[in-house]
Amino acid sequence: MKHIRKIIELKELTDLSVRAIRNALNLPRSTVNDYLTAFRASDLTLELIQTLNDDQIYTALFGDKTKGSARPLPDFAKMNTELKKKHVTRSLLWEEYREQHPDGLGYSQFCEHYLRWSKKVSISMRQVHKAGEKLFVDYSGLTMEVTNPKTGEISKAEVFVAALGASGYSYAEASMSQKRHDFITSHVRAFQFFGGVTEVLVPDNLKSAVTKANWYDPDINESYQDMADHYGTVVLPARPVKPKDKSKAELSVKLVQRWILAKLRHRQFFSLHELNVAIWELLDDLNNRKMRHLNKSRRELFEELDQPALKALPSRAYIYRDFKDCKVNIDYHIQLEGDYYSVPYQLAGEVVNARYTSTTVEIYHKDKRVAMHARGPGKGVAATKPEHMASAHRAMAEWTPSRIIGWGKSHGPSTGALFEKIMAEKPHPEMGFRTCLGILSRAKGQDNFRIEAVSKRMLELRLLRVKHFVNIMSNKSYELPIAETMDIFAPEDHHENVRGQSYYE
Repeated sequence: MKHIRKIIELKELTDLSVRAIRNALNLPRSTVNDYLTAFRASDLTLELIQTLNDDQIYTALFGDKTKGSARPLPDFAKMNTELKKKHVTRSLLWEEYREQHPDGLGYSQFCEHYLRWSKKVSISMRQVHKAGEKLFVDYSGLTMEVTNPKTGEISKAEVFVAALGASGYSYAEASMSQKRHDFITSHVRAFQFFGGVTEVLVPDNLKSAVTKANWYDPDINESYQDMADHYGTVVLPARPVKPKDKSKAELSVKLVQRWILAKLRHRQFFSLHELNVAIWELLDDLNNRKMRHLNKSRRELFEELDQPALKALPSRAYIYRDFKDCKVNIDYHIQLEGDYYSVPYQLAGEVVNARYTSTTVEIYHKDKRVAMHARGPGKGVAATKPEHMASAHRAMAEWTPSRIIGWGKSHGPSTGALFEKIMAEKPHPEMGFRTCLGILSRAKGQDNFRIEAVSKRMLELRLLRVKHFVNIMSNKSYELPIAETMDIFAPEDHHENVRGQSYYE
């Protein structure tokens, strides 16, 4: 109304043109013309306007027509839906509106009225999301109880929520944690539920998605990025402390809390699957509810907007993988989750990246796969491929216990028996191979008589290490008789502090 007063004052009290008034007040020319036309058609005078309030002036100028415009207004709800479609702009909608109403609103008033309308509806409507563009994901913050039917132990289940930006069509499910595996697996099921993939994923800054939050360049978790790459989508986390970035997710979370979790608060669940079945039943009801400001349900909007715009799912669902940087040991193996996996021996000392699922381990060096193994049980098992070994090591791997023992017997029966004892005592054949080879190495240049004597003495003393062979050989203790073993305890009748067998009878 202050613009109406000022326009009339400038026109009546000065010689300014409509163009000059428009420039002075920074208003569209059509608006200035509309107000002056209404003023001339009314019985108002400048003196009378100064005595009236805003509502009286408006009624005198426009009668009972919609305040702010004497022209027909567009269908804002329909306009809002159309704007969510790709390549549809307000300019295009205004042109279509003017085709139906040639004397209708000017473009600036058209936009202004739409903005006024959008501020009156839900806060989530203030952001215009293109169809198929964004999927907002978050956790509800409220947990659900799952009772173990055998022990009665109660666990807290997290509730994952995903919502499409344009339609608000939502998905929800329960999982036992917010950890990477559960978080990413929930995404996989959400994509299957929607039947397609959006161009952008908008998660909150939880550790399963973002390893280091930053307003401009956040660090995305490797497993989460791997999942996004598989589905051909982009991760764009919400900015920290900026709830408006994820208003669609927050609205969907509130709706899930109100229309799903609140309804299930008195029910007892004995498995995660049972809880999810109950959530999915109520989820259908939530998505089919009519939204008052649009008079359409989220499902109807989904079928109209998001569904046709979603990208197709890949031929296979994503299989969760973990990532870990590992340094290759001198024996060209990496240690991963309690097991050992070989890589080409030339990479000893290098850092490689292991990408592993529950069944396989892939090892990459400078983004090139250099090894692939079946996943071990996590009990110290070594997975070694012959092609990864140096030629000398490969020959060692082809040895068998019988071959090593045969080499020992070539020096005599005692040496052969010693090697048999070593191979039987060691927990892994390669450890036995190393000990036997060490003894053969130290025996070089010695005659078989000395080697046999040392081996016999080692068997008698139950010594099985290379250093024992070296010590006995160097100090020639194999030539001396073994000292008789003394009794540790004296006879019971020779010492008053020894109770003897009769004490316990």
